[in-house]
Amino acid sequence: MGEVLWLTAKLAGITTLLLLLLATPLSWWLARGRSPLRTPVTAIVALPIVLPPTVLGFYLLIALGPNSPLIALLQPFGVRTLAFTFEGLVIGSLIYSLPFAVQPLRNAFLAIGDEPLEAAASLGASRAQTFWRVALPLAVPGYVAAAILTFAHTVGEFGVVMMLGGNIPGETTVLSTEIYRLVEALEWGEAHRLSLLLLAFAFLVLTVLLALEARSKILLRTRA
Repeated sequence: MGEVLWLTAKLAGITTLLLLLLATPLSWWLARGRSPLRTPVTAIVALPIVLPPTVLGFYLLIALGPNSPLIALLQPFGVRTLAFTFEGLVIGSLIYSLPFAVQPLRNAFLAIGDEPLEAAASLGASRAQTFWRVALPLAVPGYVAAAILTFAHTVGEFGVVMMLGGNIPGETTVLSTEIYRLVEALEWGEAHRLSLLLLAFAFLVLTVLLALEARSKILLRTRA
């Protein structure tokens, strides 16, 4: 059981860290950019929210399987397939949890407004300085929310993990797929304990997010 918990935490932790890095420039562009491509890109980013996980998992299985053109490019480096591997699960989790990182960051960047950025620019700050010294500190609550949501969503994902990972013990078995295995094996007691663990985790995540939302509203009223 310890190995399952470790793999789950490892997958969620790596996914969260990578997505915070990858989602930052994308969220900033979606919030502050002027390109007409923002709408279709926003729709693509949000697809995992409405797309059945098994559908996404199926296409990821094809894209990361041994017959994929993408894998063919990696074969000279010794990569034969990323399906049914932990690395493949990380890639799948990055795509599946992408909107849960992008949306909070995008909303945080939008909430900053134009005045702080214009004030920084009027004082001679470059775009990079304005982002790092003004926008980023003001968006910290968005980063906290994005990290919590991404981590929790990755911990709870099942369809993509099952389709892409195959529930291989010690390699791709995480909490959600372990519960499925226990139910299939009629080990109801252990399945019940793990389910309660995920239920308590989900409740804690929602409580923290609601507390952060309430605190953000208080800070906005104070500034006003």
